[in-house]
Formats: sequence, structure tokens, C-alpha cells
Amino acid sequence: MAFIAPNLAAVGLFLLFPLGFSLYLSFHSWDLFRPMRFVGLANYRRLLDDPLFAIALRNTAVFTVLTLVPTVVISVAVAAALNWKLKGIGLFRTAAFVPLVASTVAMAVVWRFLFTTDDGMINLVLRWFGIPAVPWLSEPHWALISLSVVTVWKSVPFATVILLAAMQGIPENLYEAAEIDGAGPWRRFRCITVPLVRGALSFVFVITVINSVQAFDQAYALTDGNGGPETGTYVLGIMLFQNAFRFYEVGYAAALAWVMFALLLVLTVIQLWLSRREADQS
Repeated sequence: MAFIAPNLAAVGLFLLFPLGFSLYLSFHSWDLFRPMRFVGLANYRRLLDDPLFAIALRNTAVFTVLTLVPTVVISVAVAAALNWKLKGIGLFRTAAFVPLVASTVAMAVVWRFLFTTDDGMINLVLRWFGIPAVPWLSEPHWALISLSVVTVWKSVPFATVILLAAMQGIPENLYEAAEIDGAGPWRRFRCITVPLVRGALSFVFVITVINSVQAFDQAYALTDGNGGPETGTYVLGIMLFQNAFRFYEVGYAAALAWVMFALLLVLTVIQLWLSRREADQS
């Protein structure tokens, strides 16, 4: 017991206590300066009536879909390509993992310059092909797409690492037997690789959803932290930050944090249930 006591103390101090205190705050009104005032479920009822919460929830849902699908598809393709045994493949693996070690805020600032409407590199390239400039950060729908592009670029390396590790654990004799039976590369990938990395795919799915719902730093750096333009990138993370550190409505922000936790818990349980159901059927 003495050996694990420091670890238990660290868990209680840095995990359990913040969780419990945030739940306690969600039932109070507090601005960091005046004494707390118990309000019961008023913060949660206020969330349901807050039009900005509906906007943030909608934007977060769209942003999650725009991030999840490309991240999973691109990660599977990149992991399959990096799994080839070719000379010099290590250089390509290193290049593919570079975004994983880059600072999220720093790379969001770089992307912001790339997305500039007038002289951004992306619009300059589009003009070379006769395509008019796209208002990446000045039009609400394009701004959310831009945020999704940045997040996918940042998320793909981590997902690729997980999927590549799963692919490298597949026995080679399975592919050799399938090739002897006449199965082509696509058939081997669809019938051997995908089923055997299903657990890793489920993990990537859950982690990507969690990161998308909790997205804040890239949205803050890309849109000055106000969720603009016209609340186009006003996601739950931005709403939480504004209420906690701009409006000093700490109790309201804590209630929002617990609502986000409940949403993530429900989504994770559903995904795990679906994955287990597919595994049982197969």
C-alpha cells in the first residue's frame, strides 16, 4: 500500500478533486471574485435556452463529421502505404509523422497565413488554375471547413501511428495464403487488413471524436478566439473558454464542461457497442 500511496495521492489531487470541484461549481454561480451562490440546476437549464449553445453544438457536430471521415480514410490509406517494405520507406514514415510533433497553435498560425484570401498561398495556387479566390476565413461555412482541414492535418499522423502498428502485427502468412489463392491487393486489404485492424480503427474513431468535440486551440488561433466569422467556428471549446475566462461565469462554464463530458460518454459507449456487435457478428 505504501508503494502505490503516492500514485493514489496524485490521482486524487490532479484528477478526482478537479472533477468533483467542477461538478460542484456547475451548481453554483461564481465570477472568481465574489462568494459562490448555489443555483441548483439553473446553469443547465440556461444552457438549454441559450441560442449560442445550439449554435456551438451544431458547429461542433458538423466539425466532428468533417474531421472524422477524412481522418479515418486518409489514415488508413497512409498507414497501408507506409506498411510496404520498400527501400527508404523510413524517410516517408518520418515525413508523415512531422505534424504530430508540431505545436498546434504554431501550425494554426501558419495555416492562417496560407488561408489568407488576397495573398494566401492556397488561393495563389488556385488562381494559377483559373479558380477564383476562396474566402477561407471570412465566410462562415468556409471557415468551418478550414478549421476541419487544419485539424485533419494534425490528427492524421497520430491515427496513422496506431493503424500502422496494428497492420504490422498482422502475420505475413495470411497474406501469402491469400495471394496463393488468387486474391489481389485490394481483396487482401479488404478481407484481411481491415478486419484485423478493427480494434485500432475503433480506437481511432473514439479518439478523433473526443478531440473534435474538445477542439479549442486550433479554433482559437485560426479565428482570434471569437468563433467568427458570424459564429462560423463557434464550437463548444470556444464557448467554454469565453464563459470561463472572458465573462467569468465559471459555474456556467463548468455546467457546459459536464454536458460535453456527457455527450462524449454517450458517443463513446455507442461506438464501443457497435464495434462489439460487429465483432460478435463476424
